[in-house]
Order: sequence, then C-alpha cells, then structure tokens
Amino acid sequence: MITQTTSSSVTINDEVFKQLRDFIYEKTGIYVPDNKKYFLENRLSRILKEKNLRNFEDYLYFLKYSANKHDIGRLFDAVTTNETFFFREPQQFEVFSNDLIPQIIKENGQMGRKDIKIWSAACSTGEEPYTIAMILLEKPELVSIRKEIYASDISESVLMSARRGMYGSYSVRNVPPQYMAKYFKDSGGIYVLSETVKSMVKFMNINLIEEKEVKQLKGMDVVFCRNVLIYFDDKAKKKAVSLIYDVLRPKGYLFVGTSESLHNITRAFRPVVINKVVVYQKV
Repeated sequence: MITQTTSSSVTINDEVFKQLRDFIYEKTGIYVPDNKKYFLENRLSRILKEKNLRNFEDYLYFLKYSANKHDIGRLFDAVTTNETFFFREPQQFEVFSNDLIPQIIKENGQMGRKDIKIWSAACSTGEEPYTIAMILLEKPELVSIRKEIYASDISESVLMSARRGMYGSYSVRNVPPQYMAKYFKDSGGIYVLSETVKSMVKFMNINLIEEKEVKQLKGMDVVFCRNVLIYFDDKAKKKAVSLIYDVLRPKGYLFVGTSESLHNITRAFRPVVINKVVVYQKV
C-alpha cells in the first residue's frame, strides 16, 4: 500500500523530480507521470535514509555518478510492484502446457532439435519460471528433451530471493495440491521449493531495454513477459518487444499479461487465440 507523505518527509522539488524521472526512464524505460511525484517520494525516502543522503538532489547526484547495478536495481524495485505468485493467470499456463508444448516438440523435432527453451522476462521473485519448470517436469514426453529455462530481472535483490526458492502462503495459494505435495516442503509456514525445480532455472540480471544484455539469449521457443510492459511508455515498449522478437526462434511465442496488448506496439507478431487466450507468434 502507498501512503501519503507526512510533513516530516523529504520532498522533491519540481526540477529534481523531472531530472529523476528522466534518469529512471533512461535506465529502465519506466515513465513516471507528473501526478506520481508523491509516489516517488514515498518509495525512495527509505533509500535516502539508508544512504544518509540529505535530499533527493543528493540522491540524484549519487545515481548519476556513484551508483552500481545493485543501486539501479533498488531504484527499479522502488518504482515497480513485485507482486507475483505461482500459477498466476492460469489460463495462459494451460495453453502453454496443452497446446504450445506439443506444437514446439513437433516443430523442433522436424528441425532435428531435442530441446525446449523458455525465457521468463522480468521474473521478480521467481514464481513464474518455477511454475514453468514444474509444468515441464509433469510432461513425460519431455523426459528425453533438454529443458532450458532462463529467468531475468533488473533487480539483483529479487533475483537473490528467487534463487533461495522460499515462499510464504500468499505466493503458493494457487498451487494445485499435487504440485504442493511433490515440489514443496512446508517449513513452519515457509514453503521451500525442491532442488529438482530450482536446478532447472538459470537466473540472470537483464534490463529489457538494454540490447547487449537481452542478446545474451537466443533461440527461445517461448517468452513470458507479463505485467511489465504496463510500466513502459510506447517508445520503451517498442524497444523491449523488438529485442524480445530477436531472441525468439522463427514462429516462437510471446505471452504478455492478460490485460496487456501489442496492438499499437508492433505488427511483427501475429495474435493467435487459443481457448480465449491471446498468444503472440513471431511472424
């Protein structure tokens, strides 16, 4: 929950707000509108306190001249919401499991490929890629096929959390009982994911609008980039989607959030409707 600033809070003057907003946009593609100035004050004041900075002008100077990738990740954390959970938007996972995987196995087999490559972009604390891993583990037809799952985020802190694979009840509330019994251990209300699932996912620090970082990946069969483009303006969306396009194999698939659309962003993907779920296929 976002709370209003109090009179004792450090405030941002208009000029520093504009410079900070421009910096955030340049680094992450996220655009903070004028009416969210109080939001930045609330979200960033904790960082100022931790770093013993007097005001937002000092913080801006720090970001421009002293910050490392971890500090930029903290900034990204502050301006986005890392709310996620296992089996989020389950209809998409059903289409992925029941429709796309058989199609990918068939097409890859025709090309002599014995693998399947998935990328969970903006994976936050890991629930999405680990859901994908469990789905793949439940597919006997994939036993002899190499399974590669890549998961990325701009924030090192959420990646560290993802690598630990330990979750509260909120994160696991939608996990089917058979998956809970098989892949989780209840340790006093903390649900510890099995090493079998954790070992399937490779976590990486990737900024979706940085070409050299995204290009570490290639030949992906499916990319999940859900509920992150909503933070970008059209220019940043187009750049991120173009980079995703480049790492997908021919006819590869892209999932965005169910409330998102590529309609005004690109014509490079063909929307395919499967069981009322829209999937974007590389043209």
